[in-house]
Amino acid sequence: MLRIGPIELAGPAVLAALSGYSDWPMRRICRRMGAAYTICEVLLDKFVLDVSKGRKARRYLRVDDEDRPAGAQLMGSDPAQFAAAAARLAELGFDAIDVNFGCPVKKVLGRCRGGYLLGQPATALEIVARVRQALPPSIPVTVKMRRAMDDSPRSRDQFFEIFDGVFALGVAAVTVHGRTVRQGYEGSASWDFLREVKQRAPGCTVLGSGDLLSAPACLEMIARTGVDGVAVARGAIGNPWIFDQIRQLLAGRPLPPPPSLAQQRQVIGEHYRLAEEVYGPERSCQRMRKFGIKYARLHPRTDEVRDAFVRVRTPEDWKAVLDRYYTAESDRR
Repeated sequence: MLRIGPIELAGPAVLAALSGYSDWPMRRICRRMGAAYTICEVLLDKFVLDVSKGRKARRYLRVDDEDRPAGAQLMGSDPAQFAAAAARLAELGFDAIDVNFGCPVKKVLGRCRGGYLLGQPATALEIVARVRQALPPSIPVTVKMRRAMDDSPRSRDQFFEIFDGVFALGVAAVTVHGRTVRQGYEGSASWDFLREVKQRAPGCTVLGSGDLLSAPACLEMIARTGVDGVAVARGAIGNPWIFDQIRQLLAGRPLPPPPSLAQQRQVIGEHYRLAEEVYGPERSCQRMRKFGIKYARLHPRTDEVRDAFVRVRTPEDWKAVLDRYYTAESDRR
């Protein structure tokens, strides 16, 4: 079990916020496949305040009863605006607000957002304090961090100043990614650092992130570091089955075999249907191509299927790829 404030989750594996990926269709698919909790792709505070209704709101701010519990991840630089956006997301029905202090993208850092705030403890703590004050007690606040801005002693001290400070302000959980901001997505995540962080806060909820590309890796992180749960990011793109695999391993069962092509077709087809519901036929094809590329990694003819998804332009193209590569006959071959 995993607890985030008043929210009790059915398991320790959650879907991390993934910019450009963890939209409503992906979150719905991952929940059905066993994710205990999902977080929507990161939202700018200004966007949330400016877009309150209409098509964009339905696309990016959607949460339904079947999705719950679901969190919304928020990013910005102004504490007052941050708090107002958090309150708006709670009104829209999200069950928790996750504060992003971890994004390493250069454009984000240049605008004093995301990982930049790991080097600004005073501002980071003011943001968290205001967000907590703006929300009712029933809506937990969580924080996403990287292990520091870089490997310098000063960055390490700033990390722990924020880490200790947010729990003192009433944050319900902190997710720590084992890479620094300067690392970006290169190199390995430090699981040793995650173990140190959890030992520092034994009575608090700490989730680990980084290099979780398979179900066995998720269980290994929990065993090696002692974290309370794992936030699966890239490992879930095109592989929502990872959440069911984690559940099976936790129950003491063997790792399930990879999904058959028929099982893959069912999930990919449903993912596309949900995307079309949100984005419409034309935009859904464009949106789903990047998912198709990731789904192709599980196909025995990965390169051929990936290229076929890249060429998709219409709903008919999408169906043709499924009819050609994801059939019972394809399974036999």
